[in-house]
Amino acid sequence: MPFEVCWFAMRIIAGSLRRRTLEAPAGLATRPTSDRLRETLFNVLAPRIEGAVFLDLYAGSGAVGIEAISRGAAHVALVERAPAALKVLRANLARLGLTAGFRVESASVGTYLRKGGASASMAFDIVFLDPPYDAAEEYAAVLGLLGGGAASRLAAGAVVIAEHRRKERLAECYGRLTRTRLLEQGDAALSFYALSPQTAN
Repeated sequence: MPFEVCWFAMRIIAGSLRRRTLEAPAGLATRPTSDRLRETLFNVLAPRIEGAVFLDLYAGSGAVGIEAISRGAAHVALVERAPAALKVLRANLARLGLTAGFRVESASVGTYLRKGGASASMAFDIVFLDPPYDAAEEYAAVLGLLGGGAASRLAAGAVVIAEHRRKERLAECYGRLTRTRLLEQGDAALSFYALSPQTAN
């Protein structure tokens, strides 16, 4: 039986692109962040989003990264490797007429964090990651990188946010990353992390 891809629309919540719609394919590994959870996320980030350098890992359809652009982020890097998701992501950017202020990185998240891609010189103020909920090892691997060898990719005072299942508890610390806040909404949760100061040997 052939696999049928169904399409559904999401909306941009606030900013210069408010109420514009985005598309995401259902039935793929991509799981878009809900409008409600995205609104909660950006309500928390509101004081720091203007002019921020934003990293959207496992970007999928680009809903979170595009919301950041709409709300005034200076630059957004969107990292995604799944061909179907990349097609939708690029189509969303094109339909919105976005031509600057972002870069799409076609790579695995681990490869991108280790090698940096075209945006290797950037230090990010905000990092958002939303791997497939069932890929528990991805959370530990990526947060471990950001709290360890890839910590140099984070600007001073950076925040790292992981979306995950509410019932799936992430660790309090990953290397230098320490959880500072946990928000729960429905079946989902957002864990906020910050870098602890590096101590001298």
